[in-house]
Amino acid sequence: MGSPNLIILLAFAAYALFTGRSYLLDLLRTDPLAFILIAAALVLSLTVHEFAHAYTADRLGDSTPRRYGRVTLNPLAHLDPFGTFLMLVASFGFAKPVPVNGNTVGRWGMFWVAAAGPISNVFIAVLAGLLLKFLPPTQIGLTVFTTVLSINIGLALFNLIPLPMLDGSRMLSALFPNTVGRALQRFEMLPYAFLILLGLIYLGGPIINKVISPVKLWAFSLTGLN
Repeated sequence: MGSPNLIILLAFAAYALFTGRSYLLDLLRTDPLAFILIAAALVLSLTVHEFAHAYTADRLGDSTPRRYGRVTLNPLAHLDPFGTFLMLVASFGFAKPVPVNGNTVGRWGMFWVAAAGPISNVFIAVLAGLLLKFLPPTQIGLTVFTTVLSINIGLALFNLIPLPMLDGSRMLSALFPNTVGRALQRFEMLPYAFLILLGLIYLGGPIINKVISPVKLWAFSLTGLN
């Protein structure tokens, strides 16, 4: 990431920190156990999400993710230092994108590589929901599995939003390569495309939450929780 982008991101992080939009840091001060559980759930969820992208590309014949050491469940291979920092101070962030050779996996291969991330989060959410429903209830189990369920529903739905650089846009690009695909490529070539995307997500957070929250409530209702 170039220095102008980095400076803007640092300014953005400082703004989030000093305007009180640092939920995880606040939680660290008020409830360290909850912070540890949420941080662990985030690391698990992001790691599995990125591993799913890498594993799918690898199975489709692309050796690129394996050459970059991404076909692993080691979180250190997937977590981006600055993206993790943003999670702490701005309550959202990002992991390292998995490098994939589209010429090797092909159009539909790219569709399934993109879809693999959200699918993995849905799988984790379903597993957490089943454990919530059928395991004997304990306070620690309730906290852990509700956190994992909530985070993975959020990650799956968020990544399906058809914004540039998110999985939803990659899937749309595979479905409509001559229209959506070309438009997204032009956008991603802009010097500050990544920062524009972060700004849209940050400002559009309340709208995104209005879409995701009802799905979370529905999922919790299936486990017998309200």
